[in-house]
Amino acid sequence: MTTTLRGITWEHARGYGSVVAAAEAYRRVRPDVEVHWEFRSLQAFADQPIEALVAQYDLLVIDHPHIPLAAEHGLFAELDGRGFDDELTMLAAQTVGRCHESYSYAGHQWGLATDAAAQVAAYRPDLLATPPGTWPDVLELAREGRVLWPAKPIDAFSSLVTIAANNGTPPMSEPGVFLQADEAAPVLALLRELASLVPSDNLGLNPIQVADQLAEGDRFAYAPLLFGYTNYSRDGFRANRLAYVDIPSGARGVRGSLLGGAGIAVSAASSHLDEAIAHAFWLDSAAVQAGVYYDGGGQPGNAVAWESDRTNSDSLDFFRGTRATLEGAYLRPRHPRYIDLQDAVSPLVTAALRGELTDSELVSELNDGVVTYLGA
Repeated sequence: MTTTLRGITWEHARGYGSVVAAAEAYRRVRPDVEVHWEFRSLQAFADQPIEALVAQYDLLVIDHPHIPLAAEHGLFAELDGRGFDDELTMLAAQTVGRCHESYSYAGHQWGLATDAAAQVAAYRPDLLATPPGTWPDVLELAREGRVLWPAKPIDAFSSLVTIAANNGTPPMSEPGVFLQADEAAPVLALLRELASLVPSDNLGLNPIQVADQLAEGDRFAYAPLLFGYTNYSRDGFRANRLAYVDIPSGARGVRGSLLGGAGIAVSAASSHLDEAIAHAFWLDSAAVQAGVYYDGGGQPGNAVAWESDRTNSDSLDFFRGTRATLEGAYLRPRHPRYIDLQDAVSPLVTAALRGELTDSELVSELNDGVVTYLGA
C-alpha cells in the first residue's frame, strides 16, 4: 500500500525543483511513500496564513518567523521525541550559523533548516575584477551607475535591520524600542544615499528581479544587499552567472545580516505523521542536501553541503563566499506576532526612502509598531 504525502513550497527552482527532485529520489528509498509537491508564489510564501495550509498539507516549506505562532497554536508537529533525536543532534552540529536554532521555540524543534539564506552581495565577475568591500566602495560604484538594490518594503526593511545590526545596534534589542533615534540616523543616512544612486524602480524590486537584471544585461555589475540565490551562480541558469560574496564590511565586519532561508515543517493534523517526519529528516540529511537537493536547484541548509568542493565548484564558490555572513547573521525576535510587526512597518521604510516620511517620523512609527505588536 502506498502512502501519499502532500507538500507545499514556493514557486522557484530553489524552492520547488529541489524538493521535487528529492521526492523522486525518495521513491528508491521508500517505494511505499510518494511525496507530491505543490507551490505558491513568493509573496504568498511570506503572507499566506499557516492555519489554512496545515489542514491541506502534510509537509510545509515555511519561513522561520512563522514558527512561534505555529508552535503556540499547535499547528506543527514537534520533531523532537519522535525517534529522531540523534538526527536532531547531528543536524544541530551541521547547521549554518543559527539556521537550526531558528526553527526551535519553547524547548521544542518545530522545523528543520532545509534552506539557508541571508542578505549577501552579488556581482558579475565578468564585469568587475573584484566586488566592493566596504560601503564607501559601494557608494563610489553606485555613483558610476553600476549598482542595483532591491528595496521593495520587505527588502528595504531587511536592509535596515542588516545595517543597524552590522553597526552594532541590532534592532529590537531593547523592550519596546525598534531603534533609538541616534542609532537609526547613520543607518537611514546610508540607505537614503544608496536609494538616491540606484534606479528609482529599485524601490519596487525584490532580490529575484535584481538578480535577473544583473544576469541579463551588462549595465549593472553589483548589488550590496539581497538574499542569495545559488541558481544564478550556476552555469546555464541565466545568460550570465553571478558570484555571491559577503556583505560590505562595516563596524562589525560582515556580521549582522538578516537571516532568511526556509525550513520544512510537518502539519500536526497530518494523517501520516510518521511518514512525513521521516521524509523531513531524510530531506535534511547531509548526503541528500549535498546531492539530489542541490542538483534539483536547492540552496541547502546543511553545512556539509556548504563545505562541499562539488557544490562550490559548481556555483562560483557561492557557499564559501558567503559563509562568514551566514555565520554572523541576525536572528529576528522569536515572538508570535513578529510577522504582524514586519508586515505593518516594512512599507514605511520604503515610503521613507521615497521621501514620504522623515527619519524621525519613521523611527517613531517603528518604535510604536514594536510596542503594538511585541509589547513594551
